[in-house]
Amino acid sequence: MSQAEQTIKVQGESILSVRPDQLSITLGVKTENQTVQQAQTENADAIQAIINSLMSLGIPGEQIQTVVYQIDPQYDYVDGTQVFRAYLVTHLLEITVTDLTLAGTIIDQAVANGANSISGTQFTLANASGATLQALDQAMNNAYQKAQAISRTISVSLNPLPVWVREVSVNEAGVVRPLALFDATQQTSIQPGLIDIKAVVEVLFNYG
Repeated sequence: MSQAEQTIKVQGESILSVRPDQLSITLGVKTENQTVQQAQTENADAIQAIINSLMSLGIPGEQIQTVVYQIDPQYDYVDGTQVFRAYLVTHLLEITVTDLTLAGTIIDQAVANGANSISGTQFTLANASGATLQALDQAMNNAYQKAQAISRTISVSLNPLPVWVREVSVNEAGVVRPLALFDATQQTSIQPGLIDIKAVVEVLFNYG
C-alpha cells in the first residue's frame, strides 16, 4: 500500500453558543408627496426628530448612520394606463449600541417620533475572533476523535500529526434576528438569545 493510500480524511465540526454584545437596528421613515421637495422636507423633519430622540437616550451621533436614502416615483394603474401618484422618499438609519437593554426603547422612541419602517434588528458580536478560534479548536478536536475512532475500527495506528488541515467556509452564523413584539400599551420587548458560531474543518491524517 502506497503512502498516499495510507490516509484517513475526516471533517470536524463545532457550534459554540455565546451571548451577543452588540445590537444593530435599521429603521427610518418613508414619506409620499406629489412634489419631491415636499416629500424630502417631510422626511428630513421626521428623521431629525428620530435622531434627536435617540441622542437623548445617550446614543452618540457616530453610532447613528444612514444606510438607505432613495427617491422613487410611485404609479397607479388605471384602466391599464400608468398614472403618476407621488414621490416616495425612503431614509433608513442603522443604530448600533452595546447596551442591549435599549432595544425596545430605541424602537419605541423612533416610532413615537415618526419612524414607520423597521427593516432589521440584529444581535451580533463586536469581536467574534475569540469565539471563532475556540470553535475551530473544538472542531479540530472533533476531527481527531473521529480519526481515532476510524483507526481503532480498522486496527491501524494513527499518526496524531495531521498531513494537512483545511477550514471549510460556512454561512455566517454570528447573527440572530430576534422577535420584536409590538403592543400599543406596552414597551416593545426584544430578547437577544444566543449566537451560534460554527466552525468546520477537513483534516487528513496518516496511519500505519
